[in-house]
Amino acid sequence: MSGSMAHTYLQLDHAIQITAAPTQVMAAFFDPKALTAWWKVKRSVTTPRPLGVYAVEWEISSFQDEVFGSLGGVFYGTVMEFRNGREFFLADAYWLPPKTQPVGPMALEVSCQVVGPGTSLRVRQTATENGIRWQRYYDLITAGWE
Repeated sequence: MSGSMAHTYLQLDHAIQITAAPTQVMAAFFDPKALTAWWKVKRSVTTPRPLGVYAVEWEISSFQDEVFGSLGGVFYGTVMEFRNGREFFLADAYWLPPKTQPVGPMALEVSCQVVGPGTSLRVRQTATENGIRWQRYYDLITAGWE
């Protein structure tokens, strides 16, 4: 394409095999009790439908990160697509650290497919930004998703 600029962007792309049905895996992203159990969220408002709210909040950490200070805070976005047991897509997603400036916008794509006796879960998070804060954010979420 002539006249367009190439963007470099950071991307997290993580896949894992889970012994559960795809509908159960997808439900874990929207059920408050499941989110507390596996993602350690303090509270959540998640609406599995187009234009639904997706917001999760974590306790403020006692750990002090060199870039963000305390961790925890809120991650939120807008559900643009939801196909139960298959995929969902969040747009205009931001992380609001407890004491520093927001990180975003970014997109989050989650997809599931049956593989053998379980489900292959793929999580992809992207942004068209770069820099020290973005690199540190992606280092933190990569460790978190793994």
